[in-house]
Amino acid sequence: MMDKVENKPAAPAKAPAGLEGVVAAESSIGDVDGANGVLIYQGYDIHDLAEHSNFEETVYLLWHGRLPAREELEAFRRALAENQTVPEEVMDFIRRFPRDAEPMDALRTAVSALAFYDAGARDLSREGALRAATKLTAQLPVLVAAFERVRKGGEPVAPRPGAGLASNFLHMLKGEPPSEREAHIFDVCLVLHADHELNASTFTARVVAGTLADMYGAVTAAIAALSGPLHGGANTNVMKMLLEIGSPERAEGWLRDALAAKKKIMGFGHRVYRTEDPRSVWLRRFSREMGEARGETKWFEMLERLREVMFREKKLYPNVDYYSGSAYHLMGIPLDLFTPIFAVSRVAGWTGHILEQYANNRLIRPRANYTGPRGLKYVPLDER
Repeated sequence: MMDKVENKPAAPAKAPAGLEGVVAAESSIGDVDGANGVLIYQGYDIHDLAEHSNFEETVYLLWHGRLPAREELEAFRRALAENQTVPEEVMDFIRRFPRDAEPMDALRTAVSALAFYDAGARDLSREGALRAATKLTAQLPVLVAAFERVRKGGEPVAPRPGAGLASNFLHMLKGEPPSEREAHIFDVCLVLHADHELNASTFTARVVAGTLADMYGAVTAAIAALSGPLHGGANTNVMKMLLEIGSPERAEGWLRDALAAKKKIMGFGHRVYRTEDPRSVWLRRFSREMGEARGETKWFEMLERLREVMFREKKLYPNVDYYSGSAYHLMGIPLDLFTPIFAVSRVAGWTGHILEQYANNRLIRPRANYTGPRGLKYVPLDER
């Protein structure tokens, strides 16, 4: 007699935690070479774009796969300017938000509400989706600045005609035009944060777009993903760390104590990069420059001392969040707006990936390795 063979499903390969290393999409938008510390947008190295480009041109590049000609860039800037006006119903909604609401929650809710007032929101053609992407890119900075003004008891400041998105954001936030240099630094910061391949929020945006939800729904979901502390917020925590340390003289001792207590030190290491994050090169420069211009060099001095100790002790490099918080702080930007500013920039990449998903869509439906029991039999309620 043959032995009875139990029919069990074959054991699947173990899924990597957090899908690390799993390729989940084909994309031409951006690429991260973690081993060599290289970031490209549509074939262009981030250093080349930071040196020569601007945010509006970078958005165009991410959406269209090429740099615009002069007349195309001018037309795109006009389109952004024409779409900066947020529906008054949404502005009234923001005025009714709790003053102590988290800014990312306020942004997520306001972006979702925008869909009510865009008659073409569900037009997922290339042209329709581009129109929605343009509205979102133009209006996110207005929403963030408006909430900041309202929660401080003021009224939103209207964008200035002819000013770029970076300059306009700082003007709407503080009620006065920024210096040319400050506007330029902020503009480059937006370029540096515009895309980063399949990070958590971008992957979220593509999953939602893959269901053929509209652009507003996909971006709302991306904002929700970014609001989690393991994705957004690291630069805020770096600045909180500096405020706690207080002076360069205390930096090394504070860090050694924190390492001994096995505390997580924000701003170091990256899921992909195994060398220096190329974006931190520019942000280090801006942190130093802003500190010197404002006569507040202690923040940069603390950052440098911490960086030296972390590399010596742990061989960890700074990431994009390490220096950006100090630069924003020196611009007078509140700490809890650092992550919304990330969204103001990253909406360029999110919408680029959504456009790409719509153009060659297949519902994203991965599998999970089942680890629970099998063969259980139902027990009536009275017998449990």
